[in-house]
Amino acid sequence: MKKVFYNVTVVIEHASHDEWLKWMTEVHVPDVMKTGMFLESKICRLLGSDETDGKTYSFQYIASNMETFQKYQEQFSPALQKDHTDRYEGKYVAFRSLMEINDEF
Repeated sequence: MKKVFYNVTVVIEHASHDEWLKWMTEVHVPDVMKTGMFLESKICRLLGSDETDGKTYSFQYIASNMETFQKYQEQFSPALQKDHTDRYEGKYVAFRSLMEINDEF
């Protein structure tokens, strides 16, 4: 089975940035990892982007397979996303992408 790469890109407004990043690194990402559904995670800051509306980050997670990711989506994602939305509604824009990792190269 192929590993799955789950990416969440977030643009956070400048006024909320510092508190949001602290919460993401100390609470949210650890909570995602505590689900046991991902093998690893990374937090990346997007460079060279237009920061007029805020700073852009990429939160990257690797699941061992699609079934594990789907279990995360069904059992854990709704509550974790709600927690984020309740805290920062109207202060960010996010989009998610899902990719299959090709280890053959």
